[in-house]
Amino acid sequence: MQTKSQSCSLGLVMDFLAVSQQAAIAAYPWIGKRDKIVADGAGTNAMRNRMNLIDMQGCIVIGEGEMDEAPMLYINEKLGTGNGPLVDIAVDPVEGTTLMSKGQENSLAVIAVAERGSLLHAPDMYMKKIAVGPKAKGYINIELPLTENMKAVAFALGKEVKELTVMMQDRPRHQELMNEVLSAGARLKLFSDVDITGAIGTAIEEIDVDILVGTGGAPEGVIAATALKCLGGDFQAKLIPQDEAEWNRCIHMGIGDPEKPLTLDEIVKTDDCFFVATGITDGMLLNGVKKKENGTMLTHSFITIGGEMKNSQYIDATFYS
Repeated sequence: MQTKSQSCSLGLVMDFLAVSQQAAIAAYPWIGKRDKIVADGAGTNAMRNRMNLIDMQGCIVIGEGEMDEAPMLYINEKLGTGNGPLVDIAVDPVEGTTLMSKGQENSLAVIAVAERGSLLHAPDMYMKKIAVGPKAKGYINIELPLTENMKAVAFALGKEVKELTVMMQDRPRHQELMNEVLSAGARLKLFSDVDITGAIGTAIEEIDVDILVGTGGAPEGVIAATALKCLGGDFQAKLIPQDEAEWNRCIHMGIGDPEKPLTLDEIVKTDDCFFVATGITDGMLLNGVKKKENGTMLTHSFITIGGEMKNSQYIDATFYS
């Protein structure tokens, strides 16, 4: 019988660190080559091959798409040797493919892992999100206007509202939220892609972000929620089905009320989880892969672990080619 600590064993965490490192290294040659499809394929193939070497009974709950859309790392794909703990896996082998293909910052390989049945099983669709760090945990409510959430977070942080930094994706759909932030006198920090980094940034003191808010991808939301669960932060979300087909996909995946507001504990139902990321290009959270003159590859990774092994750390690793 599986024990609670098995899913977050240090050995398994280090196995998945190797997975994210290999995905980042595989994608590295395609930085700035303007071919995001090939880059994503290289990272995906490397990630899948390395995961199949791990002693686990893994199941992809969020990946490259559904079985008829993706040849590997598709939703419900089984990975690992078939021995060891039963785990849910959420992955994005190349988060920020467009950024990476243009040689821009903040592209990374990301993985979230939790004991089986713990991660929200959601299709690739839009999700409304709000994220904060540990000091503001319990002070957010996705059903309230952003202004009210800003007041509550400012109180929790011991700041004035005008001292807050609110991060959101630079998209026309967020114009009303941007106006709210500016009307309140707070600082606005916009980004083009990769909201996982911004969500995690709310929980890291060295990164000047107090709130992440906006509408983005549901898979990225679940991955970010796992990281924040480990970091002691808070995350709330609400799926936004665009049509009847998306609504039905939610129902098919076991989400009885697709528009129900979701708390962090409903998205990630356990503390027995961990998050791993390796930078592909330099960014706010991580440095990108570097190739040295002697042919070695230097990677920079971030790990955060929940449960009894609660811990977070940055890791540099050198690979010889």
